Amino acid sequence: MAKQKHIPKRSEVDVQYTWATEDLFATDELWNSALEDAKDLPELIQSFCGRLGESANTLYEYLKLGDELTLKLGRLINYAMRKSDEDTANGTYQAMKGRVMSFYVQIASADAFSTPEIIAIPDEKLAAFMEEKPELKVYRRKLDRIRRRKAHTLSDSEERILALSGQVTSAPGEIGSAFRNADIRFPDITDSEGNILKVTQGSFVPLLENPDVNVRKAAFESLYHTFESFKNTTAAFLDAQVKGLIFNARVRNYESTLHASLDETEVPVSVYHNLINAVHENLGYLHRYVELRKKLMGVDELHMYDLYTPIVSDFDKEIPYEAAKEIVIKALAPLGEDYIEILKEGFNNRWIDVYENEGKRSGAYSSCGDPHPYVLLNHKDTLDSMFTLAHEMGHSLHTYYSIKNQPVCDADYVIFVAEVASTCNEVLLVKYLLNNTSDKRERAYLINHFLESFRSTLYRQTMFAEFELFMNQLGETGASLTADALCEKYYELNKQYFGDAIVVDKEIAHEWARIPHFFYNFYVFQYATGFSAACAIANRILTEGEPAVADYKRFLSAGGSADPITILKMAGVDMTTAAPINDALKLFGELLDEMEELMR
Repeated sequence: MAKQKHIPKRSEVDVQYTWATEDLFATDELWNSALEDAKDLPELIQSFCGRLGESANTLYEYLKLGDELTLKLGRLINYAMRKSDEDTANGTYQAMKGRVMSFYVQIASADAFSTPEIIAIPDEKLAAFMEEKPELKVYRRKLDRIRRRKAHTLSDSEERILALSGQVTSAPGEIGSAFRNADIRFPDITDSEGNILKVTQGSFVPLLENPDVNVRKAAFESLYHTFESFKNTTAAFLDAQVKGLIFNARVRNYESTLHASLDETEVPVSVYHNLINAVHENLGYLHRYVELRKKLMGVDELHMYDLYTPIVSDFDKEIPYEAAKEIVIKALAPLGEDYIEILKEGFNNRWIDVYENEGKRSGAYSSCGDPHPYVLLNHKDTLDSMFTLAHEMGHSLHTYYSIKNQPVCDADYVIFVAEVASTCNEVLLVKYLLNNTSDKRERAYLINHFLESFRSTLYRQTMFAEFELFMNQLGETGASLTADALCEKYYELNKQYFGDAIVVDKEIAHEWARIPHFFYNFYVFQYATGFSAACAIANRILTEGEPAVADYKRFLSAGGSADPITILKMAGVDMTTAAPINDALKLFGELLDEMEELMR
C-alpha cells in the first residue's frame, strides 16, 4: 500500500494539483464585487410579487430572471464553498461562505411568493400563456414540478417564514462539518518501526488498509475513542438536524420526513423500502464474504478494523495519480471518443483538487458545472483512489452533458440519478482491469476490490439508509436522538449485516458520528440504488455496444427534463422494481463463487 506521506499546508501544494478556482473568480476582490453587484436582486425578485399570473410576458420575464440568478448565485456560492473546502480552518473563506449563504437565504425569502402564485394560476390560463408566448414552453417541466406539489405549498407569508428559517435548519450540518473537519483531532499512532502516523479523516481508511494489524487496530481506536468522547455533542448535531427535517415535513403536510424528501425528487417511497427488503433477503451473500475474508486472512478472529485491508496482498501496489488517469481513460473508452475528450479536458485543465492538505475537507466530491465541474479528492496513490477518480469524473461528465444539452431550468439532475454515472464508471474500470489480466492472483485481487465495492456501496449504504430511517422515525415519535440510542441501534445493524463470522467491536457503535451523509436528508440510499442501476447499464454497454452507449448518452444529457424514474428508463433500467437490486446482488454472489474458486 502507499505509505503515508507528509500532509502539506495548502500553500505548499503544487498548483497543477489544485483546482482552478480562478475560472470562477480570478480574485477574492472580484468575488466581493460580484456579491455587491448582486445585492439588488432580492428587490428585483420582489418586484414580481403578486404579478406572476397577470400576463404571459410577466411570467416569462420572471422565469428568465430565475435562470440569470441561478448562474450568478451559483458562481458566488461555488467559489466560496470551494475556497472554504481547501482549508476549513481558514477564517476568511469561512466568513465568505457565511456571507453568500446569508444572501442565498435573502434570495429565497424574497422569492417565497413565487411557488404559491404559480400554483394559483388556473390550468386553462397557463395553457393560454403558453400559446400566447411560445418561449414559455421551455419552462414547462419547471412549472409542472412546482404545480405538482400544490398540497404541500403554503401561503406567501408562510413560505417566507420557511425560507427565513433555512439558515437555522441548515446550521446543524454546518456545525457538524466544522467539528469533524476543522476542530476534532485524533491521537497519533506508531507503526512497528516506530514511525509516527497521523490519524485524520483523510488518512483513516488508508490506515485501515495497512497490512499490520496493530496499525489498523490503533487507528480504529484512535478515531472511534475520540468520537466516543464527543458522543453527546455529535448526537446533539444529529438530533437538531432531524428536528429541522420533521419541522419542515409537518409544516408542509407530509406524512413523514421520508415522504417529504423523496417527493422533492419524485421518487416513490416504495423504492426506499424495496431496497432495504431486497438487501435483507440477500444478506447471506455478505455473510459468506465475511467468512471468506476471515479464512483468507488466516485469523482466529476477524475484527471490524480488518474489513479494509486487501486479502490478496501480492497486488496491493501503488498507482501514482498520473498513471491512474491513463488507466481510467482506457477503461472508459467504450463510452466513445466525445466522452474521452471531455474527460481529458478535465484532467488537463485543473478541474481536480488532488491531494490532502492540512485543514482540507475530507472525502471526495464533484460539484458545480459553470464554467466547468470541480472535483475534490484526497488522493493516496491506491487502487481505491483510482476508483474514486473514475467515480467523481463520472459525476462531472454527467453534469457537463446535462448543462450542454439542457436549458438552465432543466440542467440540474436530481440526487436519485446522481450516483449512476459515477458508479457506471467504476464498473467499467473494474471490468477493464479484469479483462486485461491473465494472472489468477491478480484477478482475485481485482474481484475482491469489486466485492468490496458491493460491500461498501450496496450493503453498507443500505445499512446507513436503514439507520437514517430509524433516526427519523425515532424523532417523529417525539423522542430525542440520544447518543446511547444511536449507538445501540448502529451496533445492532452492524451485527445483523455482517453476521457471526466477525467480531463486532464495541467501537463501531460510534461510526455514525463520522458520517457526513446523515446530514444530507435521505441521500445515502441512492448510492445503493445508483450502484444497482449502474451495474445494469455497464453490462448493457459492454454487451450491446453502440445502441446501449447511445441510450446512456441520452440519460447523461437529460438533466432534470423528466422525473428520475423515466430518465433511468432511457438507459434501460426500471427502479420501481427490486429487479436491478436483486440482479446486482446475484452478480455479487457469482463473483464470490469465482473468488472462492480462485483462492483454492
